[in-house]
Amino acid sequence: MLPGSLAGTVYVYDLVDFPPGIGIGFRADGLGMFFALVSSTLWVVTTIYAIGYMKGKHARVRFFGFFALCVSTTVGLAFAENLLTLFLFYELLTICTYPLVIHDETPEALKAGRKYLVYTLSGGALILLGVVLVQHLAGTLTLSMPGVLSLAAGRPMLGATFLVLVAGFGVKAAIMPLHGWLPTAMVAPTPVSALLHAVAVVKAGVFGLLRVIYNIFGVDLLAVLGYTSWLALFASFTIVAGSLLALAQSNLKLRLAYSTVSQLSYIVLAASLLTPLAALAAIAHIANQAFAKITMFFVAGAIERTTGRTHIHELAGIGHVMPWTMGAFTVAALSFIGMPLFAGFITKWFLSLGALQAGAWWFVLLMVASSLLNAAYWLPILYLAWFREPRGLPGGVHEAGALLLVPTLISAAYVLLLGMTSRIPGMPFSLAQAAVRFVTGM
Repeated sequence: MLPGSLAGTVYVYDLVDFPPGIGIGFRADGLGMFFALVSSTLWVVTTIYAIGYMKGKHARVRFFGFFALCVSTTVGLAFAENLLTLFLFYELLTICTYPLVIHDETPEALKAGRKYLVYTLSGGALILLGVVLVQHLAGTLTLSMPGVLSLAAGRPMLGATFLVLVAGFGVKAAIMPLHGWLPTAMVAPTPVSALLHAVAVVKAGVFGLLRVIYNIFGVDLLAVLGYTSWLALFASFTIVAGSLLALAQSNLKLRLAYSTVSQLSYIVLAASLLTPLAALAAIAHIANQAFAKITMFFVAGAIERTTGRTHIHELAGIGHVMPWTMGAFTVAALSFIGMPLFAGFITKWFLSLGALQAGAWWFVLLMVASSLLNAAYWLPILYLAWFREPRGLPGGVHEAGALLLVPTLISAAYVLLLGMTSRIPGMPFSLAQAAVRFVTGM
């Protein structure tokens, strides 16, 4: 379907209809294709990595069973034709990921699983309320239009609908203060952490928000209502606060977790600006953040499995004994900082242009501040790894096995490709542009 999507073709399949005018259907438009392509590509890489990481672990059949179910639910969510279908697959994703979060079955893992369910199922209940409100106000739940609601519904009802949908999807999108489940879930095995932070769960949240902004309300209606102004403020706060919390973490996976909280809100902020260039930044960052963050989690897992080390201060000289692994981490870190020729630079460039397009120049300053904060918590790790002598590492430490190293290098290569090939026709960036034309009508 990719060539057709690049040409503007939309693929539709209605599975079943329920009266009155409600059903389950699938629609592969530009935005859905982009999300599905990123998710399914990363799933192949993550599954190979998980095979290596989970070697010798217990209950691997259960693990890989639910791991495979997650890709089905994510693609179903990406191709949802209407808000009801999206909601159903959104909740199925919660159910499929819960056994992965509690996989180790320790008291800490079970507690994290309970917290995960409380947050995500509460968010799902809000989304269900939003589904009912949209059906009542618009008479349809379709995601095929640039907005199905109108001002005739009245500001109070529109405001309530926007609030419950944003809060519901905002749980998995980790908008503060709805982010509490995400750092706690780091007790899960590293492939699951990668799945939560880069591929499926958090991306389902921001994808749902994009659908609400562009397909349920629409750019024109939100420009009149002004609701996205306060959403942009929440996103801005999350970007800064998440970075400050990441800076305070000594555990590598926790630093990655709070970095995810910050980075996801780039997508929310960009979508809130309601301009075509900002929309391009929002959609492109789905891929840019995914490949860079999964690279970092792969590195963290490879270091843990090879050396047993999990804290940042223990990484002195690790680049000397695991150069390829830390080389991949370096690529991802420079991308998040926003260095030119890396994927993260593309996001910050177009988000800044989109902010200027919206007359909101102060968000350009936010991008500069965010880059400086990213540098503050990534560069010390790079300094420790490359410019300090190895200290206390077990004898004979070397690169991780091929099943851990090769997926890490592939995902790091994608980070470079996404940054260096943004103007080449047919590359993922072209699909992001096709998605923007669909959601903005421009």
